[in-house]
Amino acid sequence: MIERYSMFAGYNAWANERLYDAAAKLSDTDYRADRGAFFKSVHGTLNHLLVADRIWMRRFTGEGEQPPSLDAILFDDLAALCEARWAEDRRISRYIESLDDAKLAGEFTYRTVTNPRTITQPLAPALDHFFNHQTHHRGQAHALLTAIGGHDFAPSFDLILFQREAGFGGGKRQA
Repeated sequence: MIERYSMFAGYNAWANERLYDAAAKLSDTDYRADRGAFFKSVHGTLNHLLVADRIWMRRFTGEGEQPPSLDAILFDDLAALCEARWAEDRRISRYIESLDDAKLAGEFTYRTVTNPRTITQPLAPALDHFFNHQTHHRGQAHALLTAIGGHDFAPSFDLILFQREAGFGGGKRQA
């Protein structure tokens, strides 16, 4: 089971790199424009992804920053946001590498941000949510990038493409 989460941690970093490379090609106006997405803009969506990852990583590890809200703008500058993203992706990978099957089968307890309450739940399903949540909001960012720059502007975030490139059971091309 740990290999699955290692794959997802690798996929997360890979997809974020592709996302940030595309975002860096946008004009500042396009990057910040409210386009009606849940977190309004590419800028808001990228910040939310980092906010949510920091919230969950604090829940998982008991360490790290606790952003004040789900729509917090942690970094106004894309370059600073990018550096923080890479650091968080490395942190996620280190955390996943620290797990074993016994830890994955265990439970953890945390406090929710909205409607504060204490929750105890199994770790593995929470990790499933964690990685799925990232994919969900990267999909929103992909839609924004496509609307701004067209079909060819937005990179593919397909998991199977990552699996093929990284050798995580996605198959190899035959000659």
